[in-house]
Amino acid sequence: MLRDAYAIRTGIGPRPLAGGRVPRPVIEIIEREDGLINGAPADHYLAEPDEWQPHDHRALAQVRGRVLDIGTGGGRIALALQESGVDVTGLDVSPGAIAVCRRRGVRDTVLATVDEHARDGRRYDTFLLLGNNLGLIEGRHRAPGFLAALAEMAAPGARLIAHGTDPYGTTDPVHVGYHELNRSRGRLGGQLRLRLRYREITTDWFDYLVCSVDELRGLVEGTRWRLTDVDDADRPYYLATLTLDG
Repeated sequence: MLRDAYAIRTGIGPRPLAGGRVPRPVIEIIEREDGLINGAPADHYLAEPDEWQPHDHRALAQVRGRVLDIGTGGGRIALALQESGVDVTGLDVSPGAIAVCRRRGVRDTVLATVDEHARDGRRYDTFLLLGNNLGLIEGRHRAPGFLAALAEMAAPGARLIAHGTDPYGTTDPVHVGYHELNRSRGRLGGQLRLRLRYREITTDWFDYLVCSVDELRGLVEGTRWRLTDVDDADRPYYLATLTLDG
């Protein structure tokens, strides 16, 4: 999907065609377990800084030291940091995403999960979970292990800057009903069970967490991280800054 989106944005490489010569729009299909299906253009994974949301710029203004961009996707964040002289590594589990990052010029990329990369011995001063990638902590069952893996890679005083979305402002019965279903199963209301589709490709089902700040505070409790700042100027989106204790 990212390779096709990159080809359409740049004109470099084979492009998926609709009816012959017209490039086919690259749409990411998002399927939720309750049958809800949404689609979104994939081009945002490649967006240049002048196309970003304000909270992305505010997040990057807080970066310091060596940076790990987790779920780097098309490398938009890593590339912007690199161009400003920051020592940044782009981490992703998708070989195609890493290939696009390298093609765009991101110099340091790692194809691995957070847990796998934690065994490499590298240390970072800033961890980024932008593009709503706070969702990668998945839920109550996964958050302690995910945050522990980051702590293993953290230099003293390291910070984690994560972009999240509070899901509970909606009155849409489709979403409200799903939140209630989740809670009845002992899950957080915004703990999504998803799979992604593009053309003939489908991922496995996976959990992706959309949570409130209060829920995040509860998930962090008992870990080596403290929630030290919340920027909610773009509600319902927010930037949460976590700082390593000890």
